[in-house]
Amino acid sequence: SGSVSGLTLKLIRTSVIEMLETLSDDDFVNVVSFNNNAQNVSCFNHLVQANVRNKKKLKEAVYKISAKGITDYKKGFSYAFEQLLNHSVSRANCNKIIMLFTDGGEERAQEIFHKYNEDKKVRVFTFSVGQHNYDKGPIQWMACENKGYYYEIPSIGAIRINTQEYLDVLGRPMVLAGEQAKQVQWTNVYLDALELGLVITGTLPVFNLTREQNGKINQLILGVMGVDVSLEDIKKLTPRFTLCPNGYYFAIDPNGYVLLHPNLQPKQIGVGIPKVKLRKRRPNVQNPKSQEPVTLDFLDAELENDIKVEIRKKMIDGESGEKTFETLVKSQDERYIDKGNRTYTWTAVNGTDYSLALVLPSYSFYYIKAKIDEPIIQARFSESLKLDDFDEAGYTFLAPREYCSDVKKSENNTEFLLNFNEFIDRNTPSSSSCNTDMVIRVLLDAGFTSELAQNYWSKLSFDGVVAQFVVTDGGITRVFPKRAGEDWLENAETYEISFYKRSLDNDNYIFTAPYYNKSGANSYESGIMVSKAGEIEVDGKLLKPAVVGIKIDATSWMENFTKTTIKSLCNSEICGCEKNSMHVDCVILDDGGFLLMSNRDEYTQQIGRFFGEIDPGLMRNLINMSLYAFNKSYDYQSVCDPEEEPKQGAGLRSAYVPTITDILQLGWWASAAAWSILQQLFLSLTFPRFLEAADMEDDDFGAALPKTSCITEQTQYFFENNDKSFGGIVDCINCSRLYHAEKISNTNLVFIISDSQLLCRSCDPKPLMQAEKPDEGPNPCEMVKQPRYRKGPEICFDEAKQEDSADCGGASGLSPSLWSMVAIQSVLLWLLSGSRHCQL
Repeated sequence: SGSVSGLTLKLIRTSVIEMLETLSDDDFVNVVSFNNNAQNVSCFNHLVQANVRNKKKLKEAVYKISAKGITDYKKGFSYAFEQLLNHSVSRANCNKIIMLFTDGGEERAQEIFHKYNEDKKVRVFTFSVGQHNYDKGPIQWMACENKGYYYEIPSIGAIRINTQEYLDVLGRPMVLAGEQAKQVQWTNVYLDALELGLVITGTLPVFNLTREQNGKINQLILGVMGVDVSLEDIKKLTPRFTLCPNGYYFAIDPNGYVLLHPNLQPKQIGVGIPKVKLRKRRPNVQNPKSQEPVTLDFLDAELENDIKVEIRKKMIDGESGEKTFETLVKSQDERYIDKGNRTYTWTAVNGTDYSLALVLPSYSFYYIKAKIDEPIIQARFSESLKLDDFDEAGYTFLAPREYCSDVKKSENNTEFLLNFNEFIDRNTPSSSSCNTDMVIRVLLDAGFTSELAQNYWSKLSFDGVVAQFVVTDGGITRVFPKRAGEDWLENAETYEISFYKRSLDNDNYIFTAPYYNKSGANSYESGIMVSKAGEIEVDGKLLKPAVVGIKIDATSWMENFTKTTIKSLCNSEICGCEKNSMHVDCVILDDGGFLLMSNRDEYTQQIGRFFGEIDPGLMRNLINMSLYAFNKSYDYQSVCDPEEEPKQGAGLRSAYVPTITDILQLGWWASAAAWSILQQLFLSLTFPRFLEAADMEDDDFGAALPKTSCITEQTQYFFENNDKSFGGIVDCINCSRLYHAEKISNTNLVFIISDSQLLCRSCDPKPLMQAEKPDEGPNPCEMVKQPRYRKGPEICFDEAKQEDSADCGGASGLSPSLWSMVAIQSVLLWLLSGSRHCQL
């Protein structure tokens, strides 16, 4: 209403926002403001899941609430009850509560409660906000008559505690249920404040089972007991390196959120959180509210399709099953999309509400369990890992895995190799500290790849080939010759190499574009990777134990290509893909739309760049002709540069000025004194001139907030179909360009020849971007219209016959001495004035 203004309005806004923070993804909520009429504060017209994005939308709307009109409690409560009665939308179907934040009023709205809540199924919590002299009796009556509780929020300091105490009232039926309610509840995944990484917590409530002197049973939850379980500890109990690089497992909870999924990779603790120089007793204190919750839906962790929606529902319902289908798979570096067959197998986890799934491609149903009986062969294979052997066998990288607990892991490949070799020289693979299967497999791969390099690669010489390499499932990467390995930039952990994982999913030769460097450095100088998976069959069982390939020099490849395409004895203007031709452009793109080769020198400097940024008009036509398709998705775990906020030189916006009526009430003096103390502390921390209590430096904030959590939009392109030939015309304003495209057999490449871009400059110059970019994400207002399936708790403790709801809050203000209040205020004024003249 219009009476809610100034500090009271700010307190209401802050209280509602703080209340939203107490809700989890298991809750459903909506916020309504009312005066003469009731209306939703946001675009949500019904209860919505209290997830991060929906709560953010509600908070933004609450900030915009304005005060006007006359309060009509009947309209407000009628609207709220109708929302709770709307069974056509998803809901928690457990405790039903209405919370009223107001500055007071004379109306009780008795007929509304009689109409909608005669059975007291809905609890009503009321909050008297601000410092005023309105009658609080009516809103206290509302809470007491509806099994709720009445609270007072006179100042900012009372918000947090009073917006959380309603949980004690909701917990009464649970306490009275006794042993039935003592069930372990598991939390969502979150980043541990003590830097233990991603953890989940199992909690068990602790009840007060004592009786009071009058025989009444206590109804209070004393707290919870909990145990943290690190996801890293769970991963150690599960196989990884026997599933192949493209196999994985994951689990989801009843909300569809994942844990143990390889794509669950939230930002590290402290990213985007400024480090303020506080007192020495609390170094490196971080603000925990700056850390986003780790809630990633299964359909956001992977590329969604109808079959995955069905699997998600069955997993939430605790069913078991198996399904094999073709799906789109995002590459490790998130530049490409492949089509691959995957088999999903899932079942419920006993004793929990989680469901576990295993995902395998067809070539991962079996794995190699190596066996080397002869110690001499073991010794010979281990010798190939020695640094002295690099000249003959090529540069070797060893995946930093825990082969043996006594081998110290290191991100430095040379150091890790030395540690591994030193251990193997003194111990056998069957040592008690070793994973014998992993050690023997890596020794076997080391021996085979060494023989490949020495007996085959060393005897071959190809023009334009700068490196030959092999990457194995066992963890070996061998690059020949040694000098090429010294410039190798790929991850030593083979399971994290993008081209390796892509090669396993494709039967073709996979050409991988180098990363384009916009700073001007020539990315093509690093070479173009060509790779193919090696296949073997054992008793009809398909295995892909390694990927082999070469790295070719881009310049040599382009020179050979242009020579090959030029017609001999040609007298016409167009005789092929001549270098820097004025008439035709010739390019080779990969299946992601990245440039790999061109007959133009200015394009050569852009090898590895998305073609939509080089020739937007032609790329758009390739998409329209269905040569390329694209997939857009959102990354909810990204970090971005924070938006700069305009600096404001103003001090405090407003201060509460009591009226004569307020001062005459001793209750106001008590709360005002407390607020005054809090205000002084707040000012002293915010403005060091007041009490010089905080020791902060400007430099601390200069580097503050380097990154902040955000949503980014990703777009990947891929070949839409198996058609080989494409052709068409690029129509521009006053000219057109003819083009023809042909996919190159057994590769992921397409060759395109077109009229030169130099002859038709009037085409749309707006680049077609592929790079990841910040985005608002999907509109929450649209998403709530078709909410994803979820499942609430099977047991609900929302009422108990023996519950005593007589304790429903009330005015229990302090009545201190008037002179003591005057003395406290005088001391605070003296401190405030004195701090301006002397240093404390």
